[in-house]
Amino acid sequence: MTPARTPARPRGRVDKRQAILVAAFTVFATAGYAQARVDQIAAEAGVAKATVYSHFGDKEQVFRAAVQALSEAALAANLAVVEELAEPAGDLTAALRTVGKELVRCYCSPESRALRRLVCAESGQFPDLPGIVDGVARQVGRALADRLARLALSGALRIDDPDMAAAQWAALLTGPLGAGYQFGIESPPESEIDAVTDAAVTTFLAAFGP
Repeated sequence: MTPARTPARPRGRVDKRQAILVAAFTVFATAGYAQARVDQIAAEAGVAKATVYSHFGDKEQVFRAAVQALSEAALAANLAVVEELAEPAGDLTAALRTVGKELVRCYCSPESRALRRLVCAESGQFPDLPGIVDGVARQVGRALADRLARLALSGALRIDDPDMAAAQWAALLTGPLGAGYQFGIESPPESEIDAVTDAAVTTFLAAFGP
């Protein structure tokens, strides 16, 4: 599974709404909410300005829908990665390393970083936005806890509190990443992803290995 990314701009009448959402996030992430204009979004999407209004009503609704759409895409990408731990793995270390690297890539994808920057910048005007991003993290955490619990039942791990173990696993993967990789414009190099993931796996198994 590749990192969460905004879908390619759709073509055709049926996909105009999705094209607007993709274009809207690009404009909002670049210009900010206050400076973004509906005509810019329409031009980026290749549709008429009236089409944007007919789908969403006003700029605020376009903004909220764009944030929600990217959050849902990030959630789907992360859950697909976590699903790889659905069954007890023959080589648990390798499985954790593979899943860990993909989760870091999802977390540090350009779209995920842009989403965090945008939510932080606009949370004063839209105080409910951090809850949307936090909701993604909570759902991924619950899914990961479920997978870890299954591994514990199989004897592959020694875990009393799967929710806490999942939170600690996530912290091991994301905590060492600098703010530039969490919020900046650059993705971490593969060497850094490898180093962070390998350290996370070593520490996690030292705590929860059988």
